[in-house]
Amino acid sequence: MKLLMLMLLASLGSNLLFDFNKNASSKNWRVVDDVVMGGRSSGNFKINDQGHGEFYGTVSLENNGGFSSVRHDFKRKNVENYSKVVIKLKGDGKNYQFRVKAKSSDYYSYIYTFETNGEWQEVLINLSDMHPSFRGRKLDKHSFEESFIEELAFLIANKKNEKFRLLIDKIELR
Repeated sequence: MKLLMLMLLASLGSNLLFDFNKNASSKNWRVVDDVVMGGRSSGNFKINDQGHGEFYGTVSLENNGGFSSVRHDFKRKNVENYSKVVIKLKGDGKNYQFRVKAKSSDYYSYIYTFETNGEWQEVLINLSDMHPSFRGRKLDKHSFEESFIEELAFLIANKKNEKFRLLIDKIELR
């Protein structure tokens, strides 16, 4: 009976997509900058000494650039029983996008833009509020209604030259 109760509570609770800590690996995280299109932005990603994911660098508008992103590919995750993503992070007062893909091969992402305040905060995102976008253009498709996700990403693209730094503690489904 106790095991059944624990299983029920686990199914009702949160589901970690990624928990950053000193033992976490950045292996499946990759930076994609505007250099893929000739731009000059430069992003970096690491697990820092405090055990947080650290996405940092410089966005440059030079040569038609203007974005930096870090992406995480993972084994398909069923999200049917969840309606929200909660991210514990500390930003630098800039706006960022959180992005997911139902299939990593999809050409578009579902995106949600959020503002950071320079302090540790929890960003709560309703999956249904995420809209499909490709290369900065909102697509004429439905908002997120998928059963699975295979990729998540953070992107900065505020249409200005700027340095950035985003610390990420954990990403979970609720």
